[in-house]
Amino acid sequence: MGRKWNNIKEKKAQKDQNTSRIYAKFGREIYVAAKKGEPDPEANQALKVVLERAKTYSVPKHIIDKAIDKAKGSDDESFDELRYEGFGPSGSMLIVDALTNNVNRTVSEVRAAFGKNGGNMGVSGAVSYMFDSVSVFVFEGYDEETVLMELMEKEVDVKDVTTENGLTVVYGEPQAYNDIKSVLDNMGIEDYKVAELAMIAQNEVSLSDEDLEQFERLVDVLEDLEDVSNVFHNVNLS
Repeated sequence: MGRKWNNIKEKKAQKDQNTSRIYAKFGREIYVAAKKGEPDPEANQALKVVLERAKTYSVPKHIIDKAIDKAKGSDDESFDELRYEGFGPSGSMLIVDALTNNVNRTVSEVRAAFGKNGGNMGVSGAVSYMFDSVSVFVFEGYDEETVLMELMEKEVDVKDVTTENGLTVVYGEPQAYNDIKSVLDNMGIEDYKVAELAMIAQNEVSLSDEDLEQFERLVDVLEDLEDVSNVFHNVNLS
């Protein structure tokens, strides 16, 4: 799968620069996951995945506890999980995931973000067929053969294990996120460059300087929207 994970790393680095926003978005994700099932991560795999992801962004315990406590209470705030697909400059493709308590507001804001920044929204399925849904883990200090053997010994199914620029990259099925991370944690891995659920483009495109500037502006505007939780794309940013 090559260097496509690097876009996730860059996205994470950018988001890390605005901790209050990323904390707020994770708080919402944790609340929704806890509300949909048990507020106990050991009995709620979706919640466990969100909490493990939150660790890689150093989300404080009080943010996590507040979201779970809210889910345990009588709060009936309802959120819809939405996915929008669209196009940016010069054949670029984007997938936008959102959690919202007001669908009309969110679709209006996402459509405006595309329209004002050189893009346009597509119908459901317009670009998602060009992406693969995966778990992605990136770290250093362990060679790919050792990691692969450990995962195979524990009978954890993975798509691929590679080494790129001194970093080990593991790709797995989305539903295997917790199993893969458990094995890696038990190997002593603590500092993950990436530990995410993601949509990875099957093929990437490179943009001219002008188109790239417009594309990055589009992504920034989308990620700044309160209801948007993730933006995935097929543009080579490395």
